[in-house]
Amino acid sequence: MTGWRSSSSSRPFHSATAALVAACTAVGASLVSGCGAVPGVAGGSREPVTVMTWAPEGTRSTNMPGMPSMTEAYARWVNSHGGIDGHKLQVLTCNEHNTATGAAECARRAVKENAVAVIGSYSQYGRAFMAPLEAAGIPYIGGYGVADEEFTSALSYPVNGGQATLLAGTGKQLAVWCERVSLVRPDTVSGDNLPVLLNSGLTAGHRKPTVDIRTTDDAGDYTPQAQAALVGAGAGPDEPGRIGRKAAADRARKGCVTAVLGDRTETFFDSFRRVESDGQKVQIASVIGSVGQPLVNRTGGADGPFEGAYITGWYPEATDPHWGPMREVIREQAFRDDTIDAADPGVQTTWIACTVLKKVVESLHQDKIAPHDLVRALNKGLTVDTGGLTPALRWKFDDMLAAPDFPRIVNRDVTFQVVKDGRLTSAKPGFTDVSSTMEDASALG
Repeated sequence: MTGWRSSSSSRPFHSATAALVAACTAVGASLVSGCGAVPGVAGGSREPVTVMTWAPEGTRSTNMPGMPSMTEAYARWVNSHGGIDGHKLQVLTCNEHNTATGAAECARRAVKENAVAVIGSYSQYGRAFMAPLEAAGIPYIGGYGVADEEFTSALSYPVNGGQATLLAGTGKQLAVWCERVSLVRPDTVSGDNLPVLLNSGLTAGHRKPTVDIRTTDDAGDYTPQAQAALVGAGAGPDEPGRIGRKAAADRARKGCVTAVLGDRTETFFDSFRRVESDGQKVQIASVIGSVGQPLVNRTGGADGPFEGAYITGWYPEATDPHWGPMREVIREQAFRDDTIDAADPGVQTTWIACTVLKKVVESLHQDKIAPHDLVRALNKGLTVDTGGLTPALRWKFDDMLAAPDFPRIVNRDVTFQVVKDGRLTSAKPGFTDVSSTMEDASALG
């Protein structure tokens, strides 16, 4: 049975202005999720706002327990500070088990429990969960970005560009270094878009198309795929005599291997490391969500297999000061919860989704909030400032992308990072806009 639970803070509301000032000071004046106006203006008398967050937990593939936990921590924090414009925030969570059945069941429970929105959630089964939400008019705010429907449904309000922007950005990043690129990716419908997007970035950099290597995303060994990736990158047994990666750290890269397999990316690179020899020079790469700081730490840091890897992300690196308000909330409300990692892109996406929710509820100034109220405000052009974590977010028609496969990507910015001395650091300052690359990919596809 699909797992779920509900949570809300039992702490009393604070109405005194002094308490608000203290709260804002503790979290930081830059907290974009709402210290600008007195929360709880109705003294907590307004009706509660119920939302749901779902994610897979305890599965053989990708697991994202930090996303529901982050929403719960955010609810405890905001409720202890007066709620959202006087509304207590109630959170339902659901384990979608990485199955279509689980995703559909979570969506139906969101409808049954009168959730006004689903926020900060992860599921690759967009068809299964969007249909129930659309029928009930419930908006999907700040999903992780792995389901195609997140970028086509009129009720989806994404805060990042999903895997589409990551792959387009990876192509642009690797085109600087790589003459040949191998891509290892899931043999799924959504995975079929990945080589097209990667190729659009490579083509923009006047590089050859990637060698597309399909596989399952829950295998226990990827030796055949690792061998094929080496050959595809021009560093296989047919090209002996190349120098090792460490010895070539300061020399131009020729062959590159990138893998986008979620939690199984680590398994792939374990296999890759076993088949790679010291006579082969290969640059490795991936995207945030498949490789992140927790994985780098767990596999040896600076002495591990990801040292020197190029990583494409959505947001600034985890040590960026713009994440300070989120870290304060985690320290205050979830410092003992080991499922919440401030460097986890799922946790980060959920934080931004909560920021959007708070902004839109505050814009309404209503005693009762319904799903259609949120949808109306978002469609009318509400702009959300995320404090430098993304560009300003807005979902009007004019903000949509000229790409039929993912028109609702309003945030087309990515960050280029590299693992240096065991830490994900910026490889290029600021954001890179991949709008034109994605539009080119849409034309090619």
